[in-house]
Amino acid sequence: MASVLALPVLVPLLGALFAFVMRRWAAAIGLVTLLALLATVLLLIPWLLGAGAQGLAVGGWGAPLGVDLYADGLSLAMLLMTAVVGLGISLYAHSYFRADPIREQAFWPLWLLLLTALNALFLSRDLFNLYVTLEILGLSAVALTALAGGAKALVGAMRYLLVSLLGSLAYLLGIALLYHAYATVDLALLAARIDAAPATWAALALMSAGLILKTALFPLHFWLPPAHASAAAPVSAALSALVIKGSYYLLVRIWLELVQVQSDGVATFLGLLGAGAVLWGSIQALVQTRLKLLIAYSTVAQIGYLFLAFPLAAGTGGLAWSGALYLALSHALAKAAMFLAAGNLLRFGGHDRIADLDRVVQRLPLSMAAFALAGVSIIGLPPSGGFIGKWLLLEAALSTGRWGWGIVIMLGGVLAATYVFKVVGFAFTQAEHPHQAQRVPATMEWVAFALAVAAVLLGFLVAQPLMLLEIGDPFAAHVGGMGP
Repeated sequence: MASVLALPVLVPLLGALFAFVMRRWAAAIGLVTLLALLATVLLLIPWLLGAGAQGLAVGGWGAPLGVDLYADGLSLAMLLMTAVVGLGISLYAHSYFRADPIREQAFWPLWLLLLTALNALFLSRDLFNLYVTLEILGLSAVALTALAGGAKALVGAMRYLLVSLLGSLAYLLGIALLYHAYATVDLALLAARIDAAPATWAALALMSAGLILKTALFPLHFWLPPAHASAAAPVSAALSALVIKGSYYLLVRIWLELVQVQSDGVATFLGLLGAGAVLWGSIQALVQTRLKLLIAYSTVAQIGYLFLAFPLAAGTGGLAWSGALYLALSHALAKAAMFLAAGNLLRFGGHDRIADLDRVVQRLPLSMAAFALAGVSIIGLPPSGGFIGKWLLLEAALSTGRWGWGIVIMLGGVLAATYVFKVVGFAFTQAEHPHQAQRVPATMEWVAFALAVAAVLLGFLVAQPLMLLEIGDPFAAHVGGMGP
């Protein structure tokens, strides 16, 4: 039964190969692959709930010689997020690229390869294998960014490529230092051997800096808005909802496994960067005049909330991490819905100027409803999933008397409400220069709406995601690892 752990990686990988070879059937192969991937992840849930966290030695060779796969509640939640959001993006992309068969045939192999790398990252326990998944993830994301064509897309893709390579190089140098010191790159073995030597801190600093750059945490976020805003709508949704979660997930894994970060000044430093991201990203979103740039800067802000869990975990442990997980899941659904809705508005009007939306709420009611419902979760209004995540973080802050973090959480919500209502307001206003409307396929509207509704309904399903975190107790204090 343990061999089932390899399926979330093998299914999209085989799909990518078939989509590349059989290009005429690439779209059909992609949709079938995503349905099979979702079924595979759903199959894992009852098994892991009954058996607990499970591992698989690939090829029968375990650590330190081989590569181990490992699934606990955290990795399972991320796999489920990828499968659900990935299926929605795939359905949208099928309609989005239908009029452009050349781009459609290029999209599907790259998209499925990206999902392969993302799932492999969530299941890997070997630092070098994780580096390989990061590289595949970054290169496929860059190629998808350039798929839109045009100068802006190519410039954004090249900036994304250089940043991705720089982050990967820093991460790889950290791996080299750890391997030289401890003769292993397996996370479990490193946790048992690691100590607070200067080389260890240097390695962890390099790896963390590389992953923070890839996650686009403030102030290293400069590459994200141009790349996300210039990409095709389904690609923007994938980059914002899924890709940045990979490097964040890896950063959390490294510090939880190797360092008791709850009692270290590093946690406060990461929290301050997160607070800066919440405030700066929200302010930048507020002043944007283009819808996709506004959503991209909103992503910068929402990333910051995930890093507030690091300092809040001290004294509250699982409460803060549960809030971060809830925010990650709700953000993936809501931000995918926002970018897809923006893609609908862009196709409808031929532009994404916020001031010229020209009463679009009367013409694309489903798309605007999708944007508004996704905004409810981004703001953190009840009963959405975003509300549950922010409430758990706020409870962690107030229960330990850390009022500063609580103020940041609430202020970020107010700023988010301001830029969301700004867009909704212009959607009811007649533009000074009316434009000729273009037809938007119904599938594209319904997919965006369904993802937004899912982000809100997540607020009613508190017990189920938190139940997943009991598998393997990923946020429990580790016996191994380096102390303060």
